[in-house]
Amino acid sequence: MIPPPHAPAFLAAHGWGDAQILPLAGDASFRRYFRVVGEGRRAVLMDAPPQHEDSRPFIAIAEYLCEQGLNAPTILARDLEQGLLLIEDFGDVRLRETIDAAPQDEMAHYAGVTDLLVHLHARPPMAGLPVHGLEQWLDEVMLFSDWYCPALEIEVDRDAFRAAWEAALLPVEKDGLPRVTVLRDFHAENIMLVGGKAGVEHYGLLDFQDALIGHPAYDLASVLEDARRDVSPAVEAAMLARYQGATGTDIDSAYWALAAQRNTRILGVFVRLWKRDGKPGYRQFQPRMWGLLERDLAHPALAPVRAWFDENIPADKRAAAWEEFGA
Repeated sequence: MIPPPHAPAFLAAHGWGDAQILPLAGDASFRRYFRVVGEGRRAVLMDAPPQHEDSRPFIAIAEYLCEQGLNAPTILARDLEQGLLLIEDFGDVRLRETIDAAPQDEMAHYAGVTDLLVHLHARPPMAGLPVHGLEQWLDEVMLFSDWYCPALEIEVDRDAFRAAWEAALLPVEKDGLPRVTVLRDFHAENIMLVGGKAGVEHYGLLDFQDALIGHPAYDLASVLEDARRDVSPAVEAAMLARYQGATGTDIDSAYWALAAQRNTRILGVFVRLWKRDGKPGYRQFQPRMWGLLERDLAHPALAPVRAWFDENIPADKRAAAWEEFGA
């Protein structure tokens, strides 16, 4: 987490020449984040090397979200040629740690983020975003057959796998519900609690640069079936009911199908991060991912996929295969 050599000149050009640059975070991509502190103010420096990352979607989506009355970071300065952005600092109070420290507030906070999705989905989706539909869902789940299965030495019929998913997801594709802006990585580690703000603006949004136009159930499944923390089934059921009551839509079957799709994709992604990108730490989340997926597969809408898993993935190649890495 050493700042890029061109960072000081960038900061000086935008009035932050005396600022200290402190490591803040990295993520599963090539992006890195630093806190910039100086003269009683602070901001966040995003380093997104342009040969690997395009910062323009982040900027455009941040501006769109703010226009919709939500709280995304203000862009303070930019140099796209060098892959640097200076953005608003939401502070250190993150939803994940807040709930872990005060579990009695879990229901209230998840009600807040569910209401945020209701708010977002009531507005026209952002123009120009890629579509997230059946073909994309099917391509994404193939990460399981193409990365997870070889890593655990499981030979499977890829065509049968894809066909099972198509049978489960086609009704979701054809359900006729209006498509919405999908933030895609909407979960407790990407949501900050911003002081001095109320309602949906209390929740500061991060890591939304991969937003898409897709199904309204997707982000709800993302935040309630979190890869990094356990959300109680009671909260999950209450928030699914809350969303449906507020929007007047029936997303129950779609919710479980897309939750299963997402969790299957992530099982493959975490293996790819380990094998291809040299990031073995993601193995620790695999037991939780399997626990979530097993629950999803119990829903009647997932019957074809459940049958495929029962026939192809032995018990010792599921959660048990990863328990030594911790959860």
